[in-house]
Amino acid sequence: MNKAESQRVADYLGLLSYKATRSLRSADLVVLNTCVVRQSAEDKVLGTLGYVKGIKNYNPDLFVLVTGCFVNSNIQQLRRNFPHVDLFFKPGDYVKLAKWAERLRIVPPKTGLPLTKNTTVCAFVPIIRGCDNFCSYCIVPYRRGREKSRPVKEIVCEVDRLVSCGTKEVTLLGQNVNSYGHDLPRKPDLSDLLNELNSIDGLVRIRFLTNHPKDMSQKLIKAIASLGKVCEHVSLPLQSGDDDILKAMNRGYTGEQYRQLIHTLRSDIPEIAISTDVIVGFPGESDEQFDHTLAVLEKIQFDTVHVATYSPRLGTIASREYRDDVPFEIKKERLNKVEALQASIAGEINSGFQGTTVEILVDGKKRGKWYGRTRGDKLTFFENSDDYFGQMVYVTITKTSPWALQGTTTASY
Repeated sequence: MNKAESQRVADYLGLLSYKATRSLRSADLVVLNTCVVRQSAEDKVLGTLGYVKGIKNYNPDLFVLVTGCFVNSNIQQLRRNFPHVDLFFKPGDYVKLAKWAERLRIVPPKTGLPLTKNTTVCAFVPIIRGCDNFCSYCIVPYRRGREKSRPVKEIVCEVDRLVSCGTKEVTLLGQNVNSYGHDLPRKPDLSDLLNELNSIDGLVRIRFLTNHPKDMSQKLIKAIASLGKVCEHVSLPLQSGDDDILKAMNRGYTGEQYRQLIHTLRSDIPEIAISTDVIVGFPGESDEQFDHTLAVLEKIQFDTVHVATYSPRLGTIASREYRDDVPFEIKKERLNKVEALQASIAGEINSGFQGTTVEILVDGKKRGKWYGRTRGDKLTFFENSDDYFGQMVYVTITKTSPWALQGTTTASY
């Protein structure tokens, strides 16, 4: 989501004759798009704001803009704390950015913010912002607000235009993407939107993330199974394998309900790849409760697991009601155990691709190797001197690891 929003802001600034620079010190304007989902992220924001303040002391004409989840509802307090910042605007509040530019006569009046002109092979398209779930550990609903869906026609128009500019794959984004549409007239859901996008000529693949288990409907599962352009890959955060911890997290499901959902997904879509998120060291998490999480991970055998240590966020339910009583050393030890287990599981899963031929969409080159992802989101590399950027390629896998596949090209189209 941050990448998509950053691209939208960059596109707008491009219309105002700004060009990107790699150096903060050579910039005329700096936009910080921030994340505060964990304390380490917020610390990085504060450090960068201090660094930019030093640059502005030497260059008073520098414009500094801040957006993202660091921008809370108390804008006046932020202005007092960071007087060197010229504008704070909430995530997605492009109207405020445009009005700021108009006031400074950087842009003629009545110039609106365009749809992203991103012409990359794979593009991010936000379809719903905010979150109504209020998981006890999460600051997102307080910073991004309640869920607000974009109209179906607006999204279809944007994707159609992206495809006309060369995009072949879109990833639909939302803090809770599979609750899309409940706030719109006639209440279209994500499966309805997928059906509309599936008919766009020239679009090859569709992905979406991140999902909440409670909103993964049978209708949506059927859409993934039946629509040819929708990739067989789902991001479905677990967060914990212990029911008491899930309840304290306010996740709205039990471990058994989650496992039943995974069973349904794999029954209806046998080739599906599933990734998940896990938090270790939530307040009160005992060794036994952590072992329940390990057991679920071992039983389900996820393709990818993103694991993080619990970090208290001021203003959340957990920060008010629970003491952060799991020592950092234990959190780190548990994180390492999850990563070690998942490396073993992913290594075994990926080894099954040895000798097979996979289809990837090439979207870049790194250290002399082309790379892309399979429909199941497996990162795949191959070497070839020809230009394969933006092409669909068949690759025969010759080497695997827990993190990627490597092979040789057999055909492209």
